[in-house]
Amino acid sequence: MFGRRSALAVAAGAALLVAACGSDDDGTATATATAEPTGAATSEATTTTTSTPFPTPTPDTRTPEEIQEQARLNGTARTQAFIERDYPRNNFDVATVGLWEIIPVLPRDGIRSIDSPNFDSLEEADEWLEDQEPVIAFELNGDARAYPLQILTWHEIVNDVVGGEPVIVTYCPLCNTAIAFSRVVDGETREFGVSGALRRNDLIMYDRETETLWQQITGEAIVGEPAGSQLDFLTSQIVSWADFHDSFPEGTVLNRDTGRAANYGENPYPLYDAPGSGTIFRLDEFEDGRLDAKERVLAVDLGDDPIAFPFTALSELVVLEAESAGQTVVAFWQPGAVSPLDESFIIAGRNIGAAGAFLPLIDGAPAAFEVRDGSIVDTGTGSEWNVLGRAIDGPLAGTQLEAVVSANHFWFAWAVFEPDTRVITS
Repeated sequence: MFGRRSALAVAAGAALLVAACGSDDDGTATATATAEPTGAATSEATTTTTSTPFPTPTPDTRTPEEIQEQARLNGTARTQAFIERDYPRNNFDVATVGLWEIIPVLPRDGIRSIDSPNFDSLEEADEWLEDQEPVIAFELNGDARAYPLQILTWHEIVNDVVGGEPVIVTYCPLCNTAIAFSRVVDGETREFGVSGALRRNDLIMYDRETETLWQQITGEAIVGEPAGSQLDFLTSQIVSWADFHDSFPEGTVLNRDTGRAANYGENPYPLYDAPGSGTIFRLDEFEDGRLDAKERVLAVDLGDDPIAFPFTALSELVVLEAESAGQTVVAFWQPGAVSPLDESFIIAGRNIGAAGAFLPLIDGAPAAFEVRDGSIVDTGTGSEWNVLGRAIDGPLAGTQLEAVVSANHFWFAWAVFEPDTRVITS
């Protein structure tokens, strides 16, 4: 059902995730070996073969419901075995999701989180980062840090302390989802790792203190005693390195000294974000055809009223405004950042730009924004603003809009968790 670009992406991603292991229909790793005969054959040797017809397969007389129920039972058993092996302190009887939805792919910490991050100055990072490269921009209590996706693609989680606060910065390449959270849970600081499992193609994290499993895209504890608990979201954006560099002259940058050799700068999922392409793992739950599954959206939910700004509309209009839960939100877009999931080397990816969502208030008063000569300006003073919500020229230069929690997702990833999302195109 997929085109050549999609097939290549799926094959590459699957190869990375499952490495050299195969599996049978029950999810059990399998291996085959072919033995070569020993000794030399003689010219007098004769071979007699007898042809045996294949037996007629027995028809499957089960109903679709019975087949689905058996698949759920099989999936539940696989997940329980995975949790018992890798998370013995987790009580899988306490869960907010069906265990059959969880797909074990790698062992615990098969993808290593970064737990002792090291940072470069802007000048040092200029030596190895190109202007167009995508980074996660995150600022807390005046401490601004950039987390390059050329690193996060290979590690997915960074446990950090920013502005004196324990946080995690996360990235799921299969969903193109970058989200930052507080890692304080019930007053205790947790350390998070990559569980080795996915749900709906999205990263499942775990905390090392309780071995609870957490869904990255929702921030919810889904399996374990605290199931239903929620991590606190923090504002972050995917922007170009140049955008971060210009906006945060005192900022620092996660560097490649992580204690583990990796092919930083390479994309392990080439062609994965091609329009019309599929997901690595089958996703029957996704049925929302309002947008292409791999359309990037800037998603916002200020309280049970999710909205999504498609990049196709943002790149054309640059400024879009909408309401979520009665609160007005303005979305900005600007070119510059390349896709981390396009070509084999990130820097060669196509330019997709960056987006951010903000409250359109200046000194507490409502403000309106528009595009003039390709720049974002407020209609009151004509000051120019960038994608990070900062006035960079004019009477308001240096003013910062309040960012709202938003994230850049693939449409399938957001829609399958938030099917009631309103799509904003004008």
